[in-house]
Amino acid sequence: MVRLPLTPAEAERGQRLGALLRRARGERSMLETALDARVSPETLRKIESGRVATPAFPTVAAIADVLGLSLDEVWAEINQQERGVESGPRRSAREWLAS
Repeated sequence: MVRLPLTPAEAERGQRLGALLRRARGERSMLETALDARVSPETLRKIESGRVATPAFPTVAAIADVLGLSLDEVWAEINQQERGVESGPRRSAREWLAS
């Protein structure tokens, strides 16, 4: 499967998601968080660094659950506009899940 290159808005959302997860994780180790969420530490590292800007919904849901974040909080954080970056049309949660 060939993935299309990320748009600047998608890359920015990935950065915001990673920053949110890092803040929520706080002093908790990446290894502990990943194992509790049943994802690999490498996957969590890539998401937190923004290298995986569009992780699968079940992965985000599992990590958010372990960190005590609601999916509403995650959704609100990743969809805010940042410093003049044009986000394009807002996608619904259903469209985000389908991507």
